[in-house]
Amino acid sequence: MNKITQLFNIKYPIIQGGMIWNSGYKLASAVSNAGGLGLIGAGSMYPEVLREHIQKCKKATDKPFGVNIPMLYPNIEEIMNIVVDEGVKIVFTSAGNPKTWTSFLKERGITVVHVVSSSIFALKAQDAGVDAVVAEGFEAGGHNGREETTTLTLIPMVKEKIQIPLIAAGGIATGRGMLAAMVLGADGVQVGSRFAASFESSAHNNFKDTIVNTIEGGTQLTLKELAPVRLVKNKFYQDVQDLYQKCPSKEELVQLLGRARAKKGMFEGDLDEGELEIGQVAGLIHEILPVEEIIRQMIAEFEVASKEKTTFEF
Repeated sequence: MNKITQLFNIKYPIIQGGMIWNSGYKLASAVSNAGGLGLIGAGSMYPEVLREHIQKCKKATDKPFGVNIPMLYPNIEEIMNIVVDEGVKIVFTSAGNPKTWTSFLKERGITVVHVVSSSIFALKAQDAGVDAVVAEGFEAGGHNGREETTTLTLIPMVKEKIQIPLIAAGGIATGRGMLAAMVLGADGVQVGSRFAASFESSAHNNFKDTIVNTIEGGTQLTLKELAPVRLVKNKFYQDVQDLYQKCPSKEELVQLLGRARAKKGMFEGDLDEGELEIGQVAGLIHEILPVEEIIRQMIAEFEVASKEKTTFEF
C-alpha cells in the first residue's frame, strides 16, 4: 500500500476525474469496483440529481467512492449538506478557496482533497487542512489553471513544497504515464480523458467517438479571459478563434459561449455547436473500453514499465 491507497482504502492509486457530463454513478461505481476511486462529478448536477446519483452509487458498489465539487457551484451549501446527509466519506473540491469548506467537511469525518494548478495553491490547500492535493497540469481537458504549467514540471515542483499526499493529473491515460508521474513524486494519479472514453461514462457516444478520433494537436486551451478551457477543435472552437480576430470584449465572448455548451457537446452529442472538453492525451486513446479493462491495462503496463526501468544502463 502507498499513501493514496491507504488514504482512500483502495487497491490501486488511480482516481477517476470528476468530469462534468461524464462522471455519473455508473462510471464512479465501475472505477471503485475495479480497484480505483470513482468520483461523481457534481458540477453538472442539480442538487437532487446529485443525491440520486450518490444513492445509486451506494447500491452499485460497496467500495469507497467520492464526489467532486466545484466550489463556484451556485447551490454549494445545499450540495455540501447533501454530501453529509448521504454519508459520503470522500470529497474532492476544485475551483475555489479550500479554506471555505475544508473545516466543515473534515469536522464531519470526510476526507478532503483539493485540485490545484500550482505549488502556491498546493501550499494554500495544505494550510487549509486538506488530506491530499491533485496537481493538474496544462495538458488536462476541461477547465485549466492560468499558469499553463505542464504535468512534467508541475508534479516535482509541488512535491518539493508539500508534505501531504500528491495526486498527479493531466496527460495520464496509460500505465507508463502513471509510472512517470509517480517517478516525478506523485503518490497516485487522477485519470480523466481515458475514463471519459469508457462504456460506463455518461457522455454521449458521439463525444466518446470524438475522443478516440482526436489526434495530436487536436485540442487547444482557449477562452482564457473567462475560464481557461481545453477544447477539441470543432466548429464552436473555430467560431471562438474567428471572434478573437476582432479583438472581442469579455462580454462578446460570454455572448458567444452562451449557456449549456458543455452539455450540448458532451452529453447531447452536438459535435458542431457543443463545447467538447478533452485532454491532449486523447491522441493516445484509440478505443472505447469498459472501465475494468482500462484499469487492468494500466496496471499491467505500469508493472511491465516498472521492471524495464530497472534495466536502464548509462
